[in-house]
Amino acid sequence: MSDEPLLLGGRYEVGELIGRGGMAEVHLGHDTRLGRQVAIKMLRSDLARDQSFLKRFRREAQSSAGLNHASIVAVYDSGEDHVVESGGAEVAVPYMVMEYVNGRTLREILTDDGKLPTDEAVRITERVLDALSYSHRMGIVHRDIKPANVMIATDGSVKVMDFGIARAIADTAATMTQTQAVIGTAQYLSPEQAQGQNVDARSDLYSAGCMLYELLTGRPPFIGDSPVSIAYQHVGEQPTPPSAINPELSEELDAVVLHSLAKDREERYQDAASFRSDLQAARLGQPVSAAATASLAALGPGGAGGAGAAAATTVLGTTEPTEVYAAQTTPREGGPPQPAPGSVTSTIPVVDPEDGRRRRRGGMGVLLTLGAIVALALLGWGVKEYMDVRAEANKVTVPVVADKPVETAIKLLRDEGLSYTQTTTSSATVPKGSVVSSDPGAGARVDPDSTTVRLVVSTGPTSVKVPDVKGMTVEEATAALQQVDLTVSRTAKVDTNEVPKDRVFTTAPAIGESAEPGSAVTLNVASGQVVVPDVTGKSVDEAQTLLISAGLKPKTEFRETSRAKEGEVYSQDPDGEEKADVGSEVTIVVAQKPPPPPPSPTPSATPTPSATPTPSPSPSPSASPSPSATAPPP
Repeated sequence: MSDEPLLLGGRYEVGELIGRGGMAEVHLGHDTRLGRQVAIKMLRSDLARDQSFLKRFRREAQSSAGLNHASIVAVYDSGEDHVVESGGAEVAVPYMVMEYVNGRTLREILTDDGKLPTDEAVRITERVLDALSYSHRMGIVHRDIKPANVMIATDGSVKVMDFGIARAIADTAATMTQTQAVIGTAQYLSPEQAQGQNVDARSDLYSAGCMLYELLTGRPPFIGDSPVSIAYQHVGEQPTPPSAINPELSEELDAVVLHSLAKDREERYQDAASFRSDLQAARLGQPVSAAATASLAALGPGGAGGAGAAAATTVLGTTEPTEVYAAQTTPREGGPPQPAPGSVTSTIPVVDPEDGRRRRRGGMGVLLTLGAIVALALLGWGVKEYMDVRAEANKVTVPVVADKPVETAIKLLRDEGLSYTQTTTSSATVPKGSVVSSDPGAGARVDPDSTTVRLVVSTGPTSVKVPDVKGMTVEEATAALQQVDLTVSRTAKVDTNEVPKDRVFTTAPAIGESAEPGSAVTLNVASGQVVVPDVTGKSVDEAQTLLISAGLKPKTEFRETSRAKEGEVYSQDPDGEEKADVGSEVTIVVAQKPPPPPPSPTPSATPTPSATPTPSPSPSPSASPSPSATAPPP
């Protein structure tokens, strides 16, 4: 079997199961294209086989994807993909890709904590009404407002879920006995829904009123042994004023809640904005609308019981024809919806004046026949009610086991007499050995003799991120790694001045990268030394900056030399590329222009030569004497 996660639409990885309802399962998902976490809702395979449902679901998914409001869970995408079931059959499963909201549903909060503080209940309902006001303007009726469809995020924001899905389900005429989702919804069903009439935005407001009632009191307005009995109360009985259950509530809040729960949609709030306006006024202790005040006054001195009895008598006493509230299958082409085979039906009266006139013309025989039919129907309903009560009495509630250690979860199940099986899955959010989810989920009412609860236990994440251990000692880093199921393989010395000596500088794999649980990590630890940069040939300012950046202290000397330009480093100690302790000194020698040579002595002036005397004229020769006799040498 492949370990690859299921990929929908070639884009969305289906992860762990985070929620389950009667209609669908919700999984944590990952959008591989945008790299974001999403929630993926996949319809049950038995509903996915209904082609008419697929068409309606596709149309509604497209409509809900257009809703963009802060209090509505965003729908990013939808589609269908082929999934192989456990038996090997392939089925096209519709899915919706939605915004992932980290928080709890109102149903979970009510189950865990009971009724909410009044201000918080009103605040949440106001946000829900904001969402409904927007969706109604966009032409979308939710049809399934209930605590399970409202999320409260960890930051306190309110998110309404499942726009469009409820409408698609209603279009298929799903029965109250076929799905747990619709059974759960019976407590928030509007009278017009219970009678099979057309539904509009005011039906959502009735359901919101039911939800507000439960937030304020800790219980829904109507409680019964079966969905049919609850639906009957929605049609024919008045609710007890909320303050009769929670005395802290004001008359103004009573008036708002009761006005939202008017049986006739024409007599309740006509839009979400007016509902919200009255609710805000009640919260602030201000007067509410006259219509809301009249709804409270209509109960009269007899209280809810008297009004309810009168209403019930009026409905049962009518001589008009009744509409069968029964399970229905998908309608044939051109024909009305057909009752589902073997379904048990209950009758809820509806008014049809024209049909009443025809009946009166039919005579006593028709009345007797109809009386017999009604009697048989009521007998069948009574038997079903009795069987439902017996079956419900034997049921137990599945405890909350999510996020609990598996040993604790098993004990909780055994305390309820429930058997269990275990399976495992990886989880990035649930610790190893704790329960991710259960099937059936928490709060489900089950028969312990025929139910085995499947526990999905976390094996931890499929990968972990290397924690940020930079600057830690080896001992501190080792402890931090062990906390996320990683070990230290070895340490290595690296030259750096970014962290002190013997502190972790980097890791392999790098900090923030993913690693398999149990794998080893190398710690690169500062040696306390750095490589001395070569600063020869650089200006004194540049050299000093480089040395300081390397964690060294420059010591500058100036020497006269003609070997380098003035102001340029021409030698250093230690030399470049050698290692030195962080913070040690490096001497740099900067060229200084030598002084000019001393001037040479000035030579004496050369005397100007005197003028050559003009020779005096030779005297004219006298008569040459006669040469004397040459004396002989001695």
